[in-house]
Amino acid sequence: MKKRQNIPSGSIWEERAGYSRAVRFGDMVCVSGTTASDESGRVHGSDAREQSLYIFRKIERALLQAGASLNDVVRTRIYVSDLAHWEGAAYAHKEIFGDIMPANTLIGGIHFPGTGYLVEIEADAIIGAGASQAE
Repeated sequence: MKKRQNIPSGSIWEERAGYSRAVRFGDMVCVSGTTASDESGRVHGSDAREQSLYIFRKIERALLQAGASLNDVVRTRIYVSDLAHWEGAAYAHKEIFGDIMPANTLIGGIHFPGTGYLVEIEADAIIGAGASQAE
């Protein structure tokens, strides 16, 4: 029988908004929209590339807690506050995923709650999907 596993990050927003950083069900792991803020709410990075790299490390931690890795990511969704930020976010995506090349969507013109946020990223992974890379 498959069991659902909610993976928290400890953010105050998870409790307030009723969500988990990630959810694992079977071999599927879905990571919630993630911003470049730490647990205290401080935003890391002054441009889209820096924020994206910070976000991907947060996503990686959630994936590891769920028994997955960046190699298992099959889809990402990147939201930017302004399309002028697309290149920084896209270059960070390439830097992190290289030859993994998950399916991706990038959407601009998003209004984030709070100031300083340029990027938000979601990721979906299937545990074991990275193993098929070598085939």
